[in-house]
Amino acid sequence: MEPAPELEVSPVSLASYARLLSGNRNFRRLWSAQVVSEIGDWFYTLAIYNLLLQLTGRAGSVALALVLQVLPQTFIGPTAGVVNDRLRRKHVMIAADIGRVLIVLCMLLVRSKELVWLVYPLLVAETLLAAFFEPARSSVIPNIVAREDVVLANTLSSATWSVNLMLGATTGGVVAALLGRDAVFVLNAFSFLVSAAIIFSMRFAEPHTEGGRPWRMRELVDFSPILAGIRYVRSHVRLRSTVFVKFGNLIIGPGWVLFTVMGQNEFAVRWHGLDPARGAFLGMSLLLGARGLGALLGPLLTAPWAGHWIPKLEIAIFWGYLGTAAGYALLGVSGHLWQACLCVMLAHFGGSIVWVFSTTLLQLQSDDKFRGRVFSADLGLCMFTIAAGAYLAGRFVDWGFAARHVASVSGMLMLIPAALWGLAIRRNSDPAT
Repeated sequence: MEPAPELEVSPVSLASYARLLSGNRNFRRLWSAQVVSEIGDWFYTLAIYNLLLQLTGRAGSVALALVLQVLPQTFIGPTAGVVNDRLRRKHVMIAADIGRVLIVLCMLLVRSKELVWLVYPLLVAETLLAAFFEPARSSVIPNIVAREDVVLANTLSSATWSVNLMLGATTGGVVAALLGRDAVFVLNAFSFLVSAAIIFSMRFAEPHTEGGRPWRMRELVDFSPILAGIRYVRSHVRLRSTVFVKFGNLIIGPGWVLFTVMGQNEFAVRWHGLDPARGAFLGMSLLLGARGLGALLGPLLTAPWAGHWIPKLEIAIFWGYLGTAAGYALLGVSGHLWQACLCVMLAHFGGSIVWVFSTTLLQLQSDDKFRGRVFSADLGLCMFTIAAGAYLAGRFVDWGFAARHVASVSGMLMLIPAALWGLAIRRNSDPAT
């Protein structure tokens, strides 16, 4: 196979972000929908995890919630990919948002310990809709921005995600404490409604739907488009490697469990007169805020260097893996909250580089008619890793292993995907492949 051509992108600077937002109406609206819905999501996620840990007292309950938030995306991924490649992705996003409004409002029914079981099927339902929404959002970016601005759009989306995490994680506890968990659920439902309205106002072409036959429900059980997508990915060497990059980010799932447990047991904030439960929530919030700050800085600082050509994006991913490994390995030996926050920042500085640059590579190297299936595979593989990692981390903590030891081991395991990716990019650089 011929080596992939170099794909130039425009220089990345602070002014270029302002140019993209001010000059591109569709991207500005997609970005605005992201801001609204993600801040609501972080409020909601913190409330769910804290509620489960308080009512059950087990890390496994948080791990199970995280598994149910991500694992279904692995199984529904092939179907979601086909739907996104057959229907207008704008309509898929709107339908997913409206569905999530209703699901989140149902969380208001969880009023006691006896009804806590209801959280789990609701999380599954919300996850299934997210599995349709996220590949659609990633797939439309090349349709609404110029090809040379794709890395710029992804970097800005990642920076926004990180800022939303910092805002949601650090203020979510305050909102829940002042207004209660019911208010958090209502706010999150409202954020999805606003997101749907903003996306509805977007106007852009979707070439993958042009000249196609009408959609039939029986296509949901037709596996030939899935097989065609697999053949497409297999036929492109670089694409085949890149679709597994997020799958190799082994630490995302354990991180959620470890932040919850370590925030409560090891890094709870102990101010004079502060209620222990609130101190635990604040400790967890600060760790998550550090994660958000690291994720913000990672692609923001490295995109100006890596944004011009594919080999640099690939090399940056390799160093991102190593940064994640070092951060979590050091987290396990941190003695103070500020040290733990610095380690978390380092880890997710690297992790966000892995996420953003792999997304950019997939967008640049995939055809529009296959892009939904490519991103559904990317998301499904990643969610399987997150689910498995969260489950194992929760089990090890419940078996009596110290959370800090689980963190260090998880960090060292990140050296495996780093080595495999290093071999892949070395092979990609070989003209004979």
